Amino acid sequence: MFVFFAYIMKIEFWSIGKQHDANIKSAIEEYSKRISKYCPLQWQIIPVPKNAGMLSENDLKRLEGKMILEWLDRDTTLVALDEYGKELDSIGLANFITKKTNMGCKKLVFLIGGAFGLDEAVLKRADFKWSLSPLTFPHQLVRLILSEQVYRAFTIIKNEKYHHK
Repeated sequence: MFVFFAYIMKIEFWSIGKQHDANIKSAIEEYSKRISKYCPLQWQIIPVPKNAGMLSENDLKRLEGKMILEWLDRDTTLVALDEYGKELDSIGLANFITKKTNMGCKKLVFLIGGAFGLDEAVLKRADFKWSLSPLTFPHQLVRLILSEQVYRAFTIIKNEKYHHK
């Protein structure tokens, strides 16, 4: 069903905000550890700018966006988590990861925006915009859902027993 890639792609999860909440940190770490069996994984928690409370919503998004764009390498594949993005089921995500890897993607970054979402410049730079759900979730839960779904995608790719359909 899936062709697994011959080389290892690196995955990074970027999230604007606070460090992992203590209540869900162990679950995020568990799924991150599981993903690491398939490929290198790194979390990048991007702190909210110090003067965030003094900025307008648009100015804050613009400042966060500028920082993100400066950190991105040109050849990084960026997946922006966005409420208006395309919805994928778990098999669709597995297909997406397989396709990107087979196309030679070396680094795949999944980006969770700040409290007000992502700046338009970041969304334009994104190679793919993904909506987890039409529901709104707290950012900390998005981190957990993201890590679990990427782990699930790898088990689908490897035809392991985690995913049932």
